[in-house]
Amino acid sequence: MDIILSLRGLSKIYPNGTLANKDISIDFEQGSIHAIVGENGAGKSTLMKMIFGEESPTTGEIIYKGEKLVLNGSMDAIKKGIGMVHQQLMLAPGMTVKENLMLGLEPTICGMFVDRKRLNEIVQKASARFGFTVPLSAKIEDLSIGQKQSVEIQKVLIRDAELIVLDEPTAVLTPQETDVLFSSLLNLKSLGKTIIFISHKLKEVKRISDRITVIRAGRVIETFANDDQLNETVIAQKMVGRNVNYEKIALPEAVGKPVLSVSNLTYYNDEGNKRLNHLNFVVRSGEIVGIAGVEGNGQSELSEIITGLRQGSNGEITLFNENISSMTPRAIREHGMAHIPEDRMHNGMAGELSINENVIVDRYYKNAYCGKFGFLKGKSISKLGRALIQKYDVRAQSENLPIASLSGGNIQKVIVARELSSDPQIIVAAHPTRGVDIGSAEIIHNLLNEARDTQKAVLLISADLDEILKLSTRILVLFNGEIVAEFVNDASVDQNVLSPYMIGLNHQNEVG
Repeated sequence: MDIILSLRGLSKIYPNGTLANKDISIDFEQGSIHAIVGENGAGKSTLMKMIFGEESPTTGEIIYKGEKLVLNGSMDAIKKGIGMVHQQLMLAPGMTVKENLMLGLEPTICGMFVDRKRLNEIVQKASARFGFTVPLSAKIEDLSIGQKQSVEIQKVLIRDAELIVLDEPTAVLTPQETDVLFSSLLNLKSLGKTIIFISHKLKEVKRISDRITVIRAGRVIETFANDDQLNETVIAQKMVGRNVNYEKIALPEAVGKPVLSVSNLTYYNDEGNKRLNHLNFVVRSGEIVGIAGVEGNGQSELSEIITGLRQGSNGEITLFNENISSMTPRAIREHGMAHIPEDRMHNGMAGELSINENVIVDRYYKNAYCGKFGFLKGKSISKLGRALIQKYDVRAQSENLPIASLSGGNIQKVIVARELSSDPQIIVAAHPTRGVDIGSAEIIHNLLNEARDTQKAVLLISADLDEILKLSTRILVLFNGEIVAEFVNDASVDQNVLSPYMIGLNHQNEVG
């Protein structure tokens, strides 16, 4: 098979001395799907940015279609047939889907006016070709995270790139959306397109890729042919340099008193659609209650209502027997709740602020960090930042760096560090390991289990069934805004047991 792209001795050293990549050499075959895996901060995103012209190599060279590739920005890459979908979405929120898809490519009449009819024809044809179902007239700001990711992917595909770089493309997609994407990628592969697929989801890597390259600490560890002899355990060990535990965490011997109670909770969205229907459940100290379900069945609304980011339509939520239904997020936090949000970029961090500033946003006014006349205690804040970076294995050179300069996985670890270090009595964790590498995910899992073992309560909302099954004491299945099943997470419960309830085929009689 012909080689479309070769990286030869590629290194990237930033002016501050940070080594992102060291002597990277990889060949990418035309008409193949080549996966790149590695821990957060291993250098994967930097490597892809060099391919896409957003960063320049310090040493080494990139050979594309047999010629040395010199890029002066991403527009050069696009012109040469290279497209990239970033971890951070790059869409115009106030514009429609079709306007975003054609941004910069709009057909015109007499070179002056946008040809709306032709624009609609192009977009509709492309959407049908690639199997995407996001409403073309909808505004980006009104879409779910998964829908926004789908638009970002389609935006690259509509430009007919020959080499497509996908940086964590399925991190926020539902299983159904992932299936659609993979069908599109396999179709593109059959047409001779080349795809570089970056992911932490090793099952997906095994499922879709032809070859797999493992990067650790900025260096290539090994490149594998994806055959039957290669399994996820081997890949994970190469990624983190140690064995990774996939086993279920043992159930607690006993649980304590109710911490969080949800009673008859109902929620209608702004369009009048019922998103939650008479939910009833409790979370007790010393247990992890997992909410399983296909994304889009009310999980986002549930976590936001419990944490005060949204108001329920009916029902009551109590924390230690006190009604918190009308409290502000800050008041709820003061009552002992921590929240790892689903959308970390919008609800979890302030990108322009430092790591230090992000870890104290929930406690800056407290005496430990705020002195007389409202002046912050810089030394105390820096001490906290350094301690959390070390404890949570955040790959950052300094606690003073802007949090937006970190990889998506390391941003998530900062958020988890802030929330778990606040000494909460209950933790609402929505997709806590989304976009996080397998080694870091294990660290977060251990920390949530540690919280459980110290008699804290944990409400875990995740689209990752493996995560739900590994951590949960009890599992509630949410479908179409209703709790349709409840299980004690013993050895008899697995994906095959949960799946029929998650897609609405089964319903327990006495639930909720």
